[in-house]
Amino acid sequence: MLPSCVVRPGLQPMTYLVRSYVARAAKKIKPRSDRPENKHFMDFRRVHLKGGKGGNGMMSFLSLFANEFAGPDGGDGGCGGHVILQADTNVKALNHVKTEYKAADGENGKSKCCHSKNTEHTYVSVPIGTICKDESGSVVADLAKQNAIFVAARGGAGGHGNHYFLSNEKRAPTTHEMGAAGEDKHLLLELRTIAHAGLIGFPNAGKSTLLRAVSRARPKVAAYPFTTLNPHVGIVEYEDMVQVAVADIPGLIEGAHQNRGLGISFLRHIERCLCLLYVIDLSVDEPWTQLDNLKYELEQYSEGLSERRHAIIGNKIDLKKSQDNFELLKARTDLPVIAISAKKLLNIEEVELHLRQLYDNNVSQEQGDEDD
Repeated sequence: MLPSCVVRPGLQPMTYLVRSYVARAAKKIKPRSDRPENKHFMDFRRVHLKGGKGGNGMMSFLSLFANEFAGPDGGDGGCGGHVILQADTNVKALNHVKTEYKAADGENGKSKCCHSKNTEHTYVSVPIGTICKDESGSVVADLAKQNAIFVAARGGAGGHGNHYFLSNEKRAPTTHEMGAAGEDKHLLLELRTIAHAGLIGFPNAGKSTLLRAVSRARPKVAAYPFTTLNPHVGIVEYEDMVQVAVADIPGLIEGAHQNRGLGISFLRHIERCLCLLYVIDLSVDEPWTQLDNLKYELEQYSEGLSERRHAIIGNKIDLKKSQDNFELLKARTDLPVIAISAKKLLNIEEVELHLRQLYDNNVSQEQGDEDD
């Protein structure tokens, strides 16, 4: 007897029960995604790397038919694996990097002079622009190019078996070596974004909107501070096929070096930039104070960072108050100020031309230094 249930008109009770059961079963069978719901951007990681131990050499003596003392036949052990860091364009952050990596140990030697094979190395993919520092803070590797590798922890060499020590003077050696231990290191991995120019400004100054205007990058834009939490890189393309990378980093505030706001640790992403673009919000009171505060925070992070080639961009010129502040800002600085409206795409071409000029000047200067 069928249980009492509500059935749609024109649908038999048994058919309705079968369809309901299949629908419930399908929901149970579908696996849940293993991806984390909240994925945070990681640009700093402390890792413990240990190379594999080399295999031990074997002590063995061969015994054959009618030749009981055929001699030593202990083989050598295999070498332990290295831990190798490799730059990869498909990796954008250090989230996947574990805190500890240990390469495989080498195999021990075998009898009959069988030498064990070397163990495969352990490769760890890191983003392009990753630098490696030792415990003292010194830079030991800079992975700034595609497929660049750094042997972070070398594996130990395999030990020799007693056959290796066979000589005319010693026909029955009993000496054999133990495999060497692999290197044990603690490294600091830091991601420094590869870009030619960096956008510096206060929160809600319009940096992300400007990046969207000059490139195809689509960082998040919203009407609240600290919208940008992770650095974004956009490519500005020119007619002569030259491409200039522009990095948008989170906003700075006054006192950021005292860990206010988001702090200044993310400024590592502009250390590789050839030039800087200061984006000033012209709609606030006394916008020239933003420029002074930004340069001060850069100096607190790294002395001389604010002295790089730079340009001043006054954003939100479409507002009435901004036009008056624009004249006051020009009177308080010696550098030219480019007035734009990133939201309405006003005067964006001048920004692109000035950016190209800064890029060409830096490229020509680097070529002159190489010639010297």
